[in-house]
Amino acid sequence: MTEKPDHLPEYLARLADEEAARFISDGLLAGKDNVPAIALNQAAQPLPESPRWRLRAIRDLIDDAMYIYRDDRPTQADAWLAPRLHAILRLTRAEAADPAIWNYLALGVAPDFVVWRHLSESKKSVNARYFKGPYHKQAFARLWWSAELFRNGSDYEPVVVACGNQDMLNTVLRLDVIDHRPTAQALVRLLQRDVVRTGREANALGKAVNAAAATVMYDVIAPDVERDADAVQRWIDEAEEGTSVHHRPLPTGPAEEPAPTASVERLTDHFAELFAEVPVRGKEASGEDAEGE
Repeated sequence: MTEKPDHLPEYLARLADEEAARFISDGLLAGKDNVPAIALNQAAQPLPESPRWRLRAIRDLIDDAMYIYRDDRPTQADAWLAPRLHAILRLTRAEAADPAIWNYLALGVAPDFVVWRHLSESKKSVNARYFKGPYHKQAFARLWWSAELFRNGSDYEPVVVACGNQDMLNTVLRLDVIDHRPTAQALVRLLQRDVVRTGREANALGKAVNAAAATVMYDVIAPDVERDADAVQRWIDEAEEGTSVHHRPLPTGPAEEPAPTASVERLTDHFAELFAEVPVRGKEASGEDAEGE
């Protein structure tokens, strides 16, 4: 099985797409080969030497996730790792939109995690997009963005709920409407209330909510408060002082005001009505979750 890199620099780096592609071999995708760490780091572009970019804490967090869920389905690690990765890797959205950072994390820091988490038992291979792919597919980008879009201000509990359903990551995460905070929180509440239970149901609801957004402006019927950029920047700046994240208790995110409760409740009721009319494949026959990788 693919092993952790035998050489880990002190700081995070960037690995451009064209460089990353060179290291994604058939042997790596099959979980049989290791990534040549020295060659990869020679191809990477170092980031500034700052406490915010130190790698050891990130690698320790990933090791902890793999240890905690060593006897469980690897999918269960998502809900634990997503909020903690977000809290320890404090990025602006502009930084998080840079695929070169995620390429480096997947290939230069934790290729063993990508194989452990995403190796398909049926295909005996990992989809290459988990190493180098869009934000809603790439192994670490999908977790960070899930935490960013589903957190409610400083509260990561909605992230845990959302990431406990694979279709919230595989389908709902890629929808534009999820950037509206009351929408994201309303979807989480439907999961918490067991209105939506399975992956198929979450998939169907997400598509219905996104389609309805074309005719109903959610930010009009359920307005959000203005985002507090200063609170996010203060939270990022704390990382420059070497702020650590405890692995056991759930961390605390940026001190932003949460989504308005009235807006979230309004959309929760609205989405529940939408869901009642949504056809779900296999809904009558089975409550089984069609969980993706």
